[in-house]
Amino acid sequence: MPAVVGGGLGDIAEVLDAGRELAGAGFPSTLYRPADRPLPRSVDGPWDFRGIRRAPVLRPRAARALTVTPNWGVSAAPDRPGPLGRGGSWATEAETIEWAYGGAATLHVSLEEFARTLTSAEENAERWREGGETAAATVERRRTAEFRGDAAQFHRDFRTFRGFDRPNVLHVFQTFRPRSAFAREFPESIQVGPIWPARPLGRSPTERIESTEWVWYASPSSSDALVDEIDRGLRATGVRRIVVRSPRPLRLPSGSGVEWVPERPMEPAEWSRRFAAAGVRIVTGSRTLLEALAVGGPFLYFNGVLAGGRRRHRHRPEKVQALVRAWRAMGVPERIRRDVDDFSRGRRVAEVVRTAATDRDWSRRFPRSSPVGGFPAHRRDGGAYLVDVARAFATGSDSAPDLVRRLRAEGRGSGRR
Repeated sequence: MPAVVGGGLGDIAEVLDAGRELAGAGFPSTLYRPADRPLPRSVDGPWDFRGIRRAPVLRPRAARALTVTPNWGVSAAPDRPGPLGRGGSWATEAETIEWAYGGAATLHVSLEEFARTLTSAEENAERWREGGETAAATVERRRTAEFRGDAAQFHRDFRTFRGFDRPNVLHVFQTFRPRSAFAREFPESIQVGPIWPARPLGRSPTERIESTEWVWYASPSSSDALVDEIDRGLRATGVRRIVVRSPRPLRLPSGSGVEWVPERPMEPAEWSRRFAAAGVRIVTGSRTLLEALAVGGPFLYFNGVLAGGRRRHRHRPEKVQALVRAWRAMGVPERIRRDVDDFSRGRRVAEVVRTAATDRDWSRRFPRSSPVGGFPAHRRDGGAYLVDVARAFATGSDSAPDLVRRLRAEGRGSGRR
């Protein structure tokens, strides 16, 4: 049940990747949507639907069903009374599936936002940071009763709108390293490693490619803020072309020594080839970040900035923050961590770009091993975990609520700060 939950398209790709994992393990994977109901926005392509069957009619062929949605509480929960109570874009299909199979024989897997494992107090502080408040002012605010009240309200709303009260919904939080503080506050959560995108064909994950072409997935609305600095950093380097894929027109340089090539959405196979062959990839969100990690080799990250000048600050930086923390634990050189972090802030852009384009030692020492760690072996790979859950549900005697209770109990207390 793919859908856009936030502003990016990664939620769709993630659900389709999960469907392919299940299909590859022998579980028929179906995108069920009645013919009289258009697909949710952006779902109709171009996406890689290999291994996933489209069906306008539900015809049960098994005793049990498993669904995969991005954030079930937003995309598939039914109508509820009160403010913001409208059901999700897949609520009708989820209800139909439960009616056909029964609630005890229907397991909903909810893929929550990648690397967003903040406590309620952290979420509340992040809300103020996103609004432009300084770090010092936020520290002061955290001491107030008003802040504590807001954090308590967030806790209540998070539980409500994530659907933690639904006994047959398994809430899966993918990240690089588990966080025990989040697990303690929300014991219903299951923290696992990433569901990895299919690695593009054409190169080994450890093979170093020196290419004169870069690729930039420039989906943030503030990508314009980086264009001139990237162009300045690439001039007089060996990089001759930068392919830019963006959902909106960007003001690209002309008369530069670097050829800027705007690309519209392309077929998944073509995108994978271009992405894998690039010397450096500039990525955003979670899925292209995971694609870059899967391919291997140098990349930079930018998820957007807000405001300008000294008040400029990052938009939703938790993914790159989680990566940098994981790299620190791995012993990745501080220089590389600082460069990736600064670029994500829109700082030292030209300098970092020039280093990535010209410094062979920087490229050679760029981490190529997985940043995932701290999980039990069976939860290190989110895709493999999903398959294990499907097998346990398909072959065991536990009802969906019983299995959810057991998996939640197994997941408690194993996260790390």
